Amino acid sequence: MAIATIDPTTGITLKTFDAHTPEEVENRIARAEAAFRSLQNTSFEERARWMHKAADILESEADEVARLIATEMGKTLTTAKYEALKSATGMRHFADHAQRYLSPETPVPASEVNASNLHVQFDPLGVVLAVMPWNYPLWQAVRFAAPALMAGNTGLLKHASNVPQCALYLGDLFARGGFPEGAFQTLLVEGKDVIPLVDDARIRAVTLTGSVAAGSAIAEAAGRNIKRSVLELGGMDVFIVMPSADIEKAAAQAVIARLQNSGQSCIAAKRFYVHEDVYDRFEHLFVTGMAETVAGDPLDESTSFGPLATERGRQDVHELVRDAREKGAAVQCGGEIPEGEGWYYPATVLTGVTENMRIYREECFGPVACLYKVSSLQEAIALSNDSDFGLSSSVWTNDETEATEAARSIEAGGVFINGLTASFPAVPFGGLKDSGYGRELSAYGIREFVNIKTVWTA
Repeated sequence: MAIATIDPTTGITLKTFDAHTPEEVENRIARAEAAFRSLQNTSFEERARWMHKAADILESEADEVARLIATEMGKTLTTAKYEALKSATGMRHFADHAQRYLSPETPVPASEVNASNLHVQFDPLGVVLAVMPWNYPLWQAVRFAAPALMAGNTGLLKHASNVPQCALYLGDLFARGGFPEGAFQTLLVEGKDVIPLVDDARIRAVTLTGSVAAGSAIAEAAGRNIKRSVLELGGMDVFIVMPSADIEKAAAQAVIARLQNSGQSCIAAKRFYVHEDVYDRFEHLFVTGMAETVAGDPLDESTSFGPLATERGRQDVHELVRDAREKGAAVQCGGEIPEGEGWYYPATVLTGVTENMRIYREECFGPVACLYKVSSLQEAIALSNDSDFGLSSSVWTNDETEATEAARSIEAGGVFINGLTASFPAVPFGGLKDSGYGRELSAYGIREFVNIKTVWTA
């Protein structure tokens, strides 16, 4: 993919960028390593001051940044501005809480291990490489950058090739806040150039949010180099509705759960398992809600959801829908590529999806929901776990026993009861199986890229 801004509403290339030369990449790695030597010796208070200033800058420029996001990847202005403001909130969270998250700890009294003094401290690792996706071009990067910088690491960002202007904005943001030159930089490089970066001994750790294939390649390279890595990959998140739930609310939230970010979210619900006792009612409400939600110009503030970010992305979505239809699935709404320019795709609901259809197991990164009828919570949980993914889940029930069973039995990094899956700065985020490993955000996330050092004194 060329490094370029391509308007997803028209397919017109607005601006192209040259990839950094090998010499420019080398210079940026060297600057990141040099910046680490100074940053690691700064105090939490200094770093917090810089992080707060960077957050203030981002917040003051939220309208401008929102338009940039909408132009590059098609997110609506409203949701793009929310993303910018959420990113600023995340930055402030780590500015305010990093010192507490990384304060030295005493696991047991020193006398129990024959010591006069004992503590565990958390030291920064060095240069951390982040390979980030286009779907949340600010938030995905910030939720790496804020904890990494507050821990005393420096960062190199390899962003998706279709959001280069967002990447360059982030590359300047932290320096504008006061962080030392080179502490956080953007690398404009192609995907094929990422593995050599992981192989570079000066880069001490790597984090990736993206596809399973990309994650596997990064994990292989990190393992070969005995290097720390965190992966946040795809999701086939479930949305379970039981008879005790508020069905009207669940159906309304289900529409949002599937159409958030035009369906281009790893935590967007993709599989909807509804108990047979309330299935017909839910189906009517859900299909009606999906059919009434129409894609439009992301720069129009009244638009519910925009186009898909790339032409290939829309093609992939439609191929999954076409495969399901040809094998017997029923299309309750949507399912056809609209006429006209841009990479729009309608809100689509499929029923009658079976195991021989690709969409049964493959993640559909677009506004397509698969709706299933189940006879019990146990069946819903079994179907939920019959997946290569395990990122998150949403369960709708007012039965406390059912909620407890779902939380215990669903194989995922998160279970949200009577609410949509979401990410919060103070709460760990991540999955298992093909959804990746490690955690972002919270105390758990900031500790992914530190050296947990035992200090024992005789």
